[in-house]
Amino acid sequence: MKLECGFARVKSVFEDCLEHAGKLLTEAGVLAYVEGANAICRMGRGEEPVLAYLEEMPVAASLLGEEVISDVVEYTKRLSKTPNSRAIAPFLQTISSAAKALESRDVFSEYLMLVSHTKRKTTPKVHGIDSMYPSACLVEFLSSLPRLFGLLSLGGVKNWVEYGIRSHAADPDAQRDYFSLKSADSLAIMHRERHGTLFVDNERRLDLYLRGLWKTSALFVPYSLSFDLIRRPVPYYDDLGIHLPDVYDDLHDVPGIDRYRALLAHLCAHLRWSSPVIADNLSPFQRLSVEVFEDSRVEHLAAKEYPGLSELWKKLHPAPKEGACPEGWSGIRHRLFMLSMALLDPGHSYSNPSILKYEKLFRERMDGRASSTEEMVELGVKFIAETRTKTDLSAKIHFEDTEVDYRDDNRLMWRFIEEGDEEVYENKPTRSSEKKEMETLPPRLYPEWDQSGGHYLPDWVSVYEHLHPKGDPGHIDALLAKHALLAKKIGKIIDLLKPQNRVRIRYQEDGSELDIDVAIRSLIDFKSGAQPDSRINMNHRHDGRSIAVSLLLDLSASLADIPEGCSQSKLELSREAVSLLAWAVERIGDPLAIGGFHSDTRHEVRYLHIKGYGEHWGEEVKGRLAAMDAGFSTRMGAAIRHAGHYLSRQNAEKKLLLVLTDGEPSDVDVSNPKHLIDDARMAVRELDVKGIYTYCISLDPAADEYVSDIFGTHYTVIDDVSSLPDRLPGLFMSLTK
Repeated sequence: MKLECGFARVKSVFEDCLEHAGKLLTEAGVLAYVEGANAICRMGRGEEPVLAYLEEMPVAASLLGEEVISDVVEYTKRLSKTPNSRAIAPFLQTISSAAKALESRDVFSEYLMLVSHTKRKTTPKVHGIDSMYPSACLVEFLSSLPRLFGLLSLGGVKNWVEYGIRSHAADPDAQRDYFSLKSADSLAIMHRERHGTLFVDNERRLDLYLRGLWKTSALFVPYSLSFDLIRRPVPYYDDLGIHLPDVYDDLHDVPGIDRYRALLAHLCAHLRWSSPVIADNLSPFQRLSVEVFEDSRVEHLAAKEYPGLSELWKKLHPAPKEGACPEGWSGIRHRLFMLSMALLDPGHSYSNPSILKYEKLFRERMDGRASSTEEMVELGVKFIAETRTKTDLSAKIHFEDTEVDYRDDNRLMWRFIEEGDEEVYENKPTRSSEKKEMETLPPRLYPEWDQSGGHYLPDWVSVYEHLHPKGDPGHIDALLAKHALLAKKIGKIIDLLKPQNRVRIRYQEDGSELDIDVAIRSLIDFKSGAQPDSRINMNHRHDGRSIAVSLLLDLSASLADIPEGCSQSKLELSREAVSLLAWAVERIGDPLAIGGFHSDTRHEVRYLHIKGYGEHWGEEVKGRLAAMDAGFSTRMGAAIRHAGHYLSRQNAEKKLLLVLTDGEPSDVDVSNPKHLIDDARMAVRELDVKGIYTYCISLDPAADEYVSDIFGTHYTVIDDVSSLPDRLPGLFMSLTK
């Protein structure tokens, strides 16, 4: 490891810094640390940035994880390409202070976004366009951050910044005074934001609380409540540790520190007494009901051991008013959390017969004998069955007084047994290790490109994978029969595309035919008393054509529309086209995966596996195609990255990603449609670097306005949607011949 830097001061301290880094980082981390120092030195911004990096980076990397080294170096590179080079050294001088205050790489990423936001908003503009002048106060802001982080949460710092930007937008001198903490309003806003109990101030106390009372220890992973305004995060436990808010305000006369204790006690009670149960056969309503009973059970057991917890939880648990649910609204949450309060507080005033009945059943099972999570499943399912009303399925759900913020999201107690496509080409684990992986399996996180900031938003989008539900495979057979003449025409083209060379794959447990030589050898071994080889079959594969294809289907709500002049919806026509294509590709022998996607904000992009690369065109795949449905929005960039992730692992010379969509990228949490178009374009470029050819088939007559921005010239717009079943297989043939 050699430092490629000629500054005398840097050379004089490098060995000491390297020794310090070696105590805190792994060997790979130290190597990344030195490479980062070389990269910053090559920027040509003087010795101060290098010295600051060498001093601050080891502590930050030890707190946030060594991956943060590349985050800091990349951000420094972007900063050096702007007129704000003076801010590089102050920025690097803040990273250890920020790491100590934030203690999470995700929250640190939000901090980097905040620095970018401050830089952009405080850069002078000429006729509304950013000028070539540096930010008026970025250096002052960065210099003040260590003091700010000692007093405020990240959300408080964000609010403090927003006030300074709005109040002094036209006065650079006032901005400098504000961000350097010299002005009276700057100090006043800082003290106003200094509310609540900061996690960073109480981490040691909370760690001692876990060790002393619960005989356990876990890492804390704080998150900010200020950056997720649409869907506020909920505490949870996973492999990384306990995820909890970075600040708690006092609530109902309960101090913030006691709110942290209430949360940790509830979560530790789950860790001690909850056992995992299978979720696949339960409906969402049933799971919610079971969670209420299980939450109450573990709290009941914890309160027996520490009686003071019961009073604490009563103060924090909302008390839904009986009869408060409006007429015609879904009241299932309202009933369940009335029940939850009744199970927690025997002195409740509810008179609902069902609440009283199940409170009695619960207490009978809890008093004087051991209880189990399985019993709570039984109670939860029965409660839903007995109390269900017609209005429970209403889209208008009564949420008032039904959110218990000290409880976690209960991912600890649920296990899902459905398998996805990843088992096809990744090493399938044994049953025991598979079970262990399912316990901690998170959504796959992907970055999203922010064109306005000129950088990626790291781990911004959560992609959840599901195996598509099955329908009636006979429906697909009827569609193929409907297009019998077209299928015959396609079959003739397929015969020309089929690879002619056949290669034997020997020593197979299951195969298409018997391998005579191996079978005779195994018989001889058997007759002579030796252990015979059971791999007596063989298969064949075609040689001379090496193409893997992924078909990505946009399953957003607009696909259910019926185009003008058509008798079928775009969804029905897409199903016919995809069925013909899958049938054709099966005859050719190319590996083909089919996946659909739709999204409901960046927190939930759903990727539905319809066909895996190793699956044949059969009843299972046909059934999933028959059940294909449309709903929600179109966050295309994340879906492209996810499909590309699996396609990149295929062992093929050519890799083709076909995207079938009927509209431009959009989602309910994005107001600027250009944002998702830019992100999809970057996703296509990322796959291009990996050697994956991406091609779009659009059913949107207005697609010319945006599709070229994403796919360049690699697209086809089908104006006459009714021709899709005929054109899609033909397009595939022309792209792969």
